[in-house]
Amino acid sequence: MVRTVDPERHRARRLQIIDAGLTCFAVAGYSGTTTAALCRQAGIGSGTFFHYFPTKQHLLVAILELGTRETQDWFAAREPTEDPRSVLDTYIAHALDDFADPRIAGFVRAVGAVMGEPAVEAALALDAHVLQEGLEPWIARAQELGRVRDDLTAQRLTTWILLVLDGFLGRLATDESFTVAAERSMLEDTMARLLGGN
Repeated sequence: MVRTVDPERHRARRLQIIDAGLTCFAVAGYSGTTTAALCRQAGIGSGTFFHYFPTKQHLLVAILELGTRETQDWFAAREPTEDPRSVLDTYIAHALDDFADPRIAGFVRAVGAVMGEPAVEAALALDAHVLQEGLEPWIARAQELGRVRDDLTAQRLTTWILLVLDGFLGRLATDESFTVAAERSMLEDTMARLLGGN
């Protein structure tokens, strides 16, 4: 008899392992995270783990890919009639909310340890592309309405917004005294000045 797979159960178990992976990578780093630790954190056996992810690198890439899908979904949920400047401000707040997860800094360090791996580089490149493609049309629309500065192309302004966000995230990963709670208002002010307009 063929065993049927419940797609919702499969998805929930996969997300459970991804969440455990985010925690383990954040705490122990990439090299310090073992399959046994991942299984303990997820509350599963090794056979279950390997059914979903052949290696811990596959799991790390899956975490990155989930973040990319969530970004795509976030932009897809925006209504075309929304005020573009409001969308930009809301995205920055959304990104900061994500950065506030206490596991993010450690996870960024774990990703940094395997930056040279082709699958990791491909996942990061796709994420950067999705962010650029998500933000740039809203910036262009905001420029048309005079809501943000127009002395830079929409593409270049988007690149600079992402550069500032990346720098903020990088500092979170390398400086324990630098926190979202303490620095959030400074980043929001920096972004408001960078975007200009009204």
